Amino acid sequence: MSSDPWGRVDETGTVYVRTADGEQVVGSWQAGSPEEALAYFERKYEGLVVEIGLLEKRVQTTDLSAKDAQIAIDHLREQVDAHHAVGDLAALRARLDKLVENVDKRREERRAQRARQSDEARKAKEALVAEAEDLARSDQWRVAGERLRALVDTWKGLPRLDRKSDDELWHRFSHARSAFSKRRKAHFAQLDAQREEARRTKERLVAEAEELSGSTDWGPTAARYRELMADWKAAGRAQREHEDDLWNRFRGAQDIFFAARSSVFAERDAEQAENLKLKEELAQEAEKLLPVTDLKAARAAFRSINERWESIGHVPRDARPKVEGRMHTVERAIQEAEEAEWRRTNPEARARAEGLTGQLQAAVDKLRTQIEQARAQGNTSRADKLERELEGRQALLDQALKGLQEFGG
Repeated sequence: MSSDPWGRVDETGTVYVRTADGEQVVGSWQAGSPEEALAYFERKYEGLVVEIGLLEKRVQTTDLSAKDAQIAIDHLREQVDAHHAVGDLAALRARLDKLVENVDKRREERRAQRARQSDEARKAKEALVAEAEDLARSDQWRVAGERLRALVDTWKGLPRLDRKSDDELWHRFSHARSAFSKRRKAHFAQLDAQREEARRTKERLVAEAEELSGSTDWGPTAARYRELMADWKAAGRAQREHEDDLWNRFRGAQDIFFAARSSVFAERDAEQAENLKLKEELAQEAEKLLPVTDLKAARAAFRSINERWESIGHVPRDARPKVEGRMHTVERAIQEAEEAEWRRTNPEARARAEGLTGQLQAAVDKLRTQIEQARAQGNTSRADKLERELEGRQALLDQALKGLQEFGG
């Protein structure tokens, strides 16, 4: 018979382990000496000690789930309770009990952490929904649209809530985005409709202006042209691709009429010379509005100048293109500033702005080449005329480039 503090082997080879409840049979050993039998079952005990130690470390240092940890604990407890090892089994049970306490504690900590994370995610998503609903009422189409896209990316990075809460918040968020898109679409559709209406109105004005261009009923016809001009300004701007062509036809028809009237009233040359002086002063006053820094003030000032301009009357025919060209340059610059203001609310206009800039740059380059050729040929008159045209084109190009900068390009 052989024994140690935790177990013994009797004369039949039966191995016992000592516990607080008395001796428990561990097993039977017939393959060797009693000492070898005790050593064998002590090694099984040491194996349980190692396994419990490893599990303690996993629970402490890894993200082992509470469920998996409990399964491992139950498995080890079954081995300890089976009494197939010689050693301090009560100590192993105590360590397993402590492990259960630690697992329960970690389970509660994780539950609390998940609750905190869920609460934080809920607050974050509620904040996104509130901002999206505010943006849905915005008229800053480009800025608000970009911000809504950024909010979507932020939303995707947040954890999901419970299905009901997450679906409700997403529905509000999605509804806000849809409402903004619907309002933006309606806004630009309205702008397009207004420009189309302006185009149809100006087509009618051009047709009447061209019909009147051959009239010799100087007074009434001139008065009618002034009314047509007022109607033209009241009509608003047509689509960009139509506006310049319609204006050129409209102005061209007036030029034909007023040129004919000027030839008949040659005696008014002195009066027209004085008109020219006044209009040159107004053109100079108008040119001081450039570059446009305060659109509202510039528009009001130009309107005042233009009203005085229209009240002055005609100037000598040969001087008209230059002085009117100066005014048209200023008017066009203000119109371009208005277009830039409109483009800032219309992200889709960038491509058109780039195309216009390219066209204007090509026109400026072509004019410069023509000027060089004219001067090389000694055609000073043509070169001077082209120089004046270049000034107008350059002003338009400058405005177009400024508009592109507003797009960040």
